Amino acid sequence: MAKVILKFKEAVLQEIPLEKEKTTIGRKGDNDIPIDNLSVSGLHAQILREGDSFFIEDLGSLNGTFVNGHKVTKNELFKGDTILVGLHTLEFISEKIRPAEDKKPFAVRGHSMDETVVIDPKDHKRIIDAQNKEKPEPVGGFYVLEGSTGQREYELKERVTSIGKESGSTIQLKGFFAPKVAALVNRRREGYFITPSGNKPLLVNGKELNRRYDLKDGDVIDVAGIKLQFYLKD
Repeated sequence: MAKVILKFKEAVLQEIPLEKEKTTIGRKGDNDIPIDNLSVSGLHAQILREGDSFFIEDLGSLNGTFVNGHKVTKNELFKGDTILVGLHTLEFISEKIRPAEDKKPFAVRGHSMDETVVIDPKDHKRIIDAQNKEKPEPVGGFYVLEGSTGQREYELKERVTSIGKESGSTIQLKGFFAPKVAALVNRRREGYFITPSGNKPLLVNGKELNRRYDLKDGDVIDVAGIKLQFYLKD
């Protein structure tokens, strides 16, 4: 079964099996793969299954969709291909290997599968620059009230902070039964929000959470045996 692995930098956020004929990607929460990041369009791209082949198709997104560093409109996917959507990547896992004649540097298939698109590396830089020009975002963090982690305080400066046992997690959980990713914390201009991601209950101020929650100064988070208090800097 083909699948994609969603990553932010080196942190694995989610594995998504490609079981549907069409898998949508975008900032809106009703997408099959929602990515809450301002560089991602509401409906950004989709992965299409056509027979035994899979294709990534850009849906007129503002910042474009890239495969192995090249901007595409519609492109067939092969084992090991990396899709860039905003600042997140999706690694395509499949048994289908790219034919040798398609392994040409700096060229990918376009929408018609005959059109060749040559990409200026500045396109990728433009996405990152657009993120950096946004107005300053709030800075917050967590104090560790209970439980064992690597630090007693975590300042959340990244756009996505993961809590889990995964080696790339910012807040590293310990224990055999700890989930790889227990929760994700997103940072935006409007503030921070937390989303449960594992099979362990996530409590906010003593109440179980099963969807995204906008964090407020002083909120207490209980997840996988640790207790964290959220704070915002002035």
